[in-house]
Amino acid sequence: MNRTYKIALGLFLLLIVSLAWLESTEPDPINWTPSFTAKDRIPLGAFVFYDSWKNGQDSITDIKLPPYEYINNSPASGTYFFLNNYINFDDKELDDLLDWISKGNKLFISAYDFGHNLTDTLNLETASFISSEGFKSRPQLNLVNSNLQFEKPLEFDQDLPAVFFQEIDTTKNVVLGTATFGNKDPEEKINFIKTTFGEGEIYLHSTPQAFSNYFLLKDRNYQYSEAVLSYLTGQHILWDAYYKSGKGFFTSPLYILLNNRPLKWAYYFVLISSILFVLFEGKRKQRSIPVVDPPVNKSYEFTETISNLYLEQKKFHELGLKKIALFKEYIRTHYRLDPSHINAQFYKDLALKSENSIEDTKELFEHIFNFQEQKKNNKDEFFELSKNINTFKTKHG
Repeated sequence: MNRTYKIALGLFLLLIVSLAWLESTEPDPINWTPSFTAKDRIPLGAFVFYDSWKNGQDSITDIKLPPYEYINNSPASGTYFFLNNYINFDDKELDDLLDWISKGNKLFISAYDFGHNLTDTLNLETASFISSEGFKSRPQLNLVNSNLQFEKPLEFDQDLPAVFFQEIDTTKNVVLGTATFGNKDPEEKINFIKTTFGEGEIYLHSTPQAFSNYFLLKDRNYQYSEAVLSYLTGQHILWDAYYKSGKGFFTSPLYILLNNRPLKWAYYFVLISSILFVLFEGKRKQRSIPVVDPPVNKSYEFTETISNLYLEQKKFHELGLKKIALFKEYIRTHYRLDPSHINAQFYKDLALKSENSIEDTKELFEHIFNFQEQKKNNKDEFFELSKNINTFKTKHG
């Protein structure tokens, strides 16, 4: 390894170390990934909401099974509470859940998307709001009940999905909460409704970020979640821990390592260094590989020998037949035409694809037919045939 090579390698390694150090010392960006799990402390986690609720008077049971499996295995009575960015029950699961609700239980869902099955069953339609003023979607939340209503709506000051109920069945649904979206759109949109189903009730809330860590820890926003939960007071809560976008447990032993920026970049640096070591050390100690020449293609020499043999024996007729056979194979492979069935359509197609006139095409094949019919051809006739065939092929090439 010469001196220049060593200097270049040293500079390259210095650059990698510098980049890793700069990246590891930068502050972590805010993670706005929707999680809504009880253990996540990120802005859209539900640690604050879950912890404060569980320490209150209501009893909470974590349900880590799919609703279908839990409902069909001696479920407890109470309120099944779902909090996530989307909830999508399949047909059988929804049927079993609705049957459980009709027996006097409650279902509470706070999500942006409730799934087609549920909205279709309840005859609901949702829509998203995006303001024309800077594409903002910051809902200001309030409740309809005068005993729970706030003098000033509580605003979620980040641009996350703002979903509301565009159409509801007013004969079956009761509006409990609304959302507005700034001074330019003061119209109240419905974001919280209640539906009676059999002897039970279904609560749908389209602003799950209202239960997030970020919202609850700002000012007095926690009062909004308290007001919403007042509809569930005295109920045994079945907290859904299955339908979650965030992970409630570590799925990889590297989870802690990769979630700490300095440790993550130290890990990456070790990997990069190991790869470079293998590359350079492997190259230095690798045995020389002998050069193996590929087999030489002797097809041209063989063809030349055979053709000279025909010429020496003056077998111009046989040589011409070989030339014609090769020309027909050329037509078959290059023009995708069948030369075994020569008719008017064949002449027309060949002339079009080879960019020759129909007259020249017919004239060439008449020459070929004449050559084939003769039992013996001389040298001049063979060279004339070859010239005509080559001229015909050259126009297309």
